[in-house]
Amino acid sequence: MISSKFSGALLFSCLALSNASYAAVTAAQPNILLILADDLGYSDLGAFGGEISTPRLDTLANSGLQLTGMYAAPTCSPTRSMLLSGTDNHLAGLGTMAEGMQPFQRGKPGYEGYLNQRSYSMPQLLAEGGYHTMMVGKWHLGLEPEQGPAQRGFEQSFSMLEGGAAHFKPSADAPSLLEQVHYVENGKPAQLPDDFYSTDFYTDKLLSYLKSSKKDGKPFFAYAAYTSPHWPLQAPEAYLDKYKGRYDKGYDSTRLARIERMKKLGLLPTDFNAARTIPANPNLPGWEQLTAEQQKTEARKMEIYAAMVDNLDHNIGRLLDYLHESGQYENTLIVFMSDNGAAGENHAQWYKPGKLTDNSYANLGRINSEIDYGVRWAEVSAAPFRLFKGTTAEGGISVPAIVKLPGAKPRQGRESGVARVDDLLPTFLSIAGIKAPAVADKNPITGTSMLPMLEGKANPAPVLAGELFGNAYLREGNLKLLGLRPLGFGDKPQPVQWTLYDLARDRGETTDLAASQPQDVERLKKRWLAYTQQVGVVFPPVPVAKQ
Repeated sequence: MISSKFSGALLFSCLALSNASYAAVTAAQPNILLILADDLGYSDLGAFGGEISTPRLDTLANSGLQLTGMYAAPTCSPTRSMLLSGTDNHLAGLGTMAEGMQPFQRGKPGYEGYLNQRSYSMPQLLAEGGYHTMMVGKWHLGLEPEQGPAQRGFEQSFSMLEGGAAHFKPSADAPSLLEQVHYVENGKPAQLPDDFYSTDFYTDKLLSYLKSSKKDGKPFFAYAAYTSPHWPLQAPEAYLDKYKGRYDKGYDSTRLARIERMKKLGLLPTDFNAARTIPANPNLPGWEQLTAEQQKTEARKMEIYAAMVDNLDHNIGRLLDYLHESGQYENTLIVFMSDNGAAGENHAQWYKPGKLTDNSYANLGRINSEIDYGVRWAEVSAAPFRLFKGTTAEGGISVPAIVKLPGAKPRQGRESGVARVDDLLPTFLSIAGIKAPAVADKNPITGTSMLPMLEGKANPAPVLAGELFGNAYLREGNLKLLGLRPLGFGDKPQPVQWTLYDLARDRGETTDLAASQPQDVERLKKRWLAYTQQVGVVFPPVPVAKQ
């Protein structure tokens, strides 16, 4: 997070540890459980207005803190680099995704395509502070042996190195491109069991790590980096028909119903104009324009997606049950969030079907099916926001988040304060009583501790700024400057289209204030450009005019 000390040029400062603040929460070094969902939309959970059954996360939200102003980066690996380093992704090595690196970005500092060694590592710092460190799931921060989780401070780890994979065990005979991925345990190649399903297996593995680490009484830091509900849509058989018929009324009906539930829950004002937020992409057909057969297939996709989220909630419940049964729940800080907004990509354009790929209706959601749910359902998951993953609109970077503080009587309720994923590292250090590092040749920690906000104390309104694929944003208080490129960074990059929104009144980004507040636009653009200089955003070269 860019602190409110940012003025004209971005100023970074390391975390000032507050042991007194931490002592008010708990007298002992707490355990830390960090749970990251993959491509989960803002309104997918019941506590955030969704119709999907998520009782364990809903209970966690109701008994802890439900964060409504949490931000991530627009896509997976930039968020993960910020999470583990506490610093802006342009400094940490993921100025863009490795898969989307452009020629003009290659070789530039901060664009290594992996979590660079100039950045701190959360597990390393916590291990040095007396913690057992463990992770399961998606890494997406480097493919080389020296770049994996075992080399960045995780004492025990089982991870998939790439950014996406099938949720069932890959075929041994004719694996599709999607199935050609690498699993490692503690830095060594790992084999998967025949009954592998990602969410179930990662939970089993993390539970085994937690049980083995309990013997010496040291606190633990556990990172559950689930790959659900990331593409491809696949779910265990027992969940596949649970949502049969639930989505037969289509996209807009489901989105509007979510928004109405959000109003009843108090997540949105009662006068929120839902009709204005209905997506209107002229390039895609609405539900009524689809044939009956197309509607059947589209509804089935969302049924499978819901099944994946339901199964994810069940497995998170297994982790919470273990903490209760082992007597560790009360003294554990639990953080849950998504890594970015809902995903609208069409992965088929990059991942061609294999010999065994079977996307027939009867096989949807099962082994060898490789489908997305598409832009229209992503717009539903992103409700009440505009756009989705890959953009800096609220639908791309606003994520559901839940925090359960350690202690006998942790603070409960809804927290509307603004925070971002790079704030987690300084928060964890603060609550663990570990002094923040300040090494001369390391990138500074750009995040600030969320602990005052989580404790309900007055907190200065932060300034946030970011960029990915040429898309930009800067949030100052309730004002958000949004810059979107029609085609992002490509062979023919288009100029940024700047808009301005008052998020206190318009989180749906429906009313552009740029024309009526031009001075705010210019002021915020200057702040955003100062940010890009501080973190080293690499822009495409300006074409030389012909003589």
